[in-house]
Amino acid sequence: MAAPFSNTREAMERSIRERVPPLLTDLYQFTMAYAYWRAGRHQEPAVFELFFRDNPFGGGFSLFAGLHDCQLFLRSFRFTDEDVEFLRSVLPPATDPAFFQFLRGLDCSGVTLRSVPEGTVVFARVPLMEVAGPLAVVQLLETSLLCLVNYASLVCSNAARFRLAAGPRRKLLEMGLRRAQGPDGGLTASRYTHIGGFDLTSNVQAGFLFGIPVAGTMAHSYVTSFTSLEEVWPQTLVAVNGDPDPVDFISLTKGWLSRVCELLAAEPGKIREGELAAFLSYAIAYPQNFLPVIDSYSVGCSGLLNFCAVALALYELGYRPVGVRLDSGDLCRQSVDVRHVFRLCSEHFSIPAFDSLVIVGTNNISEQSMAELNKKENEINVVGVGTHLVTCTKQPSLGCVYKLVEVRGRPRMKISEDPEKSTVPGRKAVYRLIDAEGHPFLDLVCLAVESPPEAGVPLSCYPLGCDNSAVSITPAQVTCLRQEVFTKGQVTHPLCSAAETRAKVQGSLQTLHPRHKRLQEPDSYTVALSEKLHNLVTEIRRGSSSNSNFLLAN
Repeated sequence: MAAPFSNTREAMERSIRERVPPLLTDLYQFTMAYAYWRAGRHQEPAVFELFFRDNPFGGGFSLFAGLHDCQLFLRSFRFTDEDVEFLRSVLPPATDPAFFQFLRGLDCSGVTLRSVPEGTVVFARVPLMEVAGPLAVVQLLETSLLCLVNYASLVCSNAARFRLAAGPRRKLLEMGLRRAQGPDGGLTASRYTHIGGFDLTSNVQAGFLFGIPVAGTMAHSYVTSFTSLEEVWPQTLVAVNGDPDPVDFISLTKGWLSRVCELLAAEPGKIREGELAAFLSYAIAYPQNFLPVIDSYSVGCSGLLNFCAVALALYELGYRPVGVRLDSGDLCRQSVDVRHVFRLCSEHFSIPAFDSLVIVGTNNISEQSMAELNKKENEINVVGVGTHLVTCTKQPSLGCVYKLVEVRGRPRMKISEDPEKSTVPGRKAVYRLIDAEGHPFLDLVCLAVESPPEAGVPLSCYPLGCDNSAVSITPAQVTCLRQEVFTKGQVTHPLCSAAETRAKVQGSLQTLHPRHKRLQEPDSYTVALSEKLHNLVTEIRRGSSSNSNFLLAN
């Protein structure tokens, strides 16, 4: 049973302090902070924004995740004596000693974080987070905040795509810990794939910390470790009805195995005794949780027969086996064959529940193979996904960036030779415009000082990537995408459990029009600038192209 969220919050915050201390950043953050401090600019009010430039996986959307950890990181941000001494050893010897005293007293009491709610569907170029505060401090936060958001959002989005590919009914099991990029990557993956739509995890620590339901049975090594029935111990099992006399479970199962072989016209000589011994031993240990892997040798000639015999013996004693796992070969075809045998046993032995035993499929599942499952006839109830889910093999990074947009109340803009790398200046507000059917159709980025758009009132805006052409639109509803979540050293918006954020994800995805959710060739979602913001961008660009901005112009 998972620990309640209220009981694990302290453990999660302690985990953030341990995993993401202030030194988990790039060295140039400290050299810049020193230069700001040396110039007396470290207290200047500054604003940074975090966003990504392209929707991941060639899709039409992403999910914003990692905010919870960012809030805890900001709350615990402070340097220890040990941290400062290490910085003293790696920064140039000429660094003023007073700077280290400055770092020792640094925290985030002057930082304000405004953000899109965690679990929200988001799109490229929309500012996800706004970090405001003293210039040196908000500069030092850059790398850590990017680290906390980039992978969490990417793997959460990947999980949502797997969920869309699987459909709403099939259960999904995350089982990627052994393939993840280190322990922290594995734990982060388990948490955010659950938020993105997976039902279960094999990761026990994730179950403890985040309340995610955990699941797991046996590996092939357990099956192949047995060679004969002599290795089964104990050999008896007590019936559910309370009869104190234990039943010889091996003899009972052998009887059922003969009946199953007769029903299916199977050859007893091909049945692996070691596999049967493994199933018996596991069933005696966990008679109410019996779900073995049945492809260690041959599914049709051995594994399925052995399972049916043990499961039928369990039913006779009043227990309810769970099902089987398939881990190799043609999962669709095998699942159909397995379900056929389950139905035969159900009808022939008058055990209705046998027909509804669970079939789990695991075998290097990718998004593509998940989508193909829905095109082929199959009887798979649960799909376990590991490598392709947690490593995000289709795209290894979301590419979030953290850019300065304002200093001392004045807008700042990066003007690059690559237009894709230019930034949008100024402190902003973000609004999601909803059509008459309840679907979002445009995200409007405005200057913070502008009045918000109103439902039913036409407005003019400039879609990004559309050659500076204005369009007129009229929203049926307007939602503000920004909320203040951290200020004056305190978390100001309630921290949500993984289950609560997961519900937000599903709600946000349901509002999105199907054309934007297509896994292949989705329609592009529109992100636009308000007229005032567009004019500011134009003005700054025009000013940058004049000689007046250059030192040697005259």
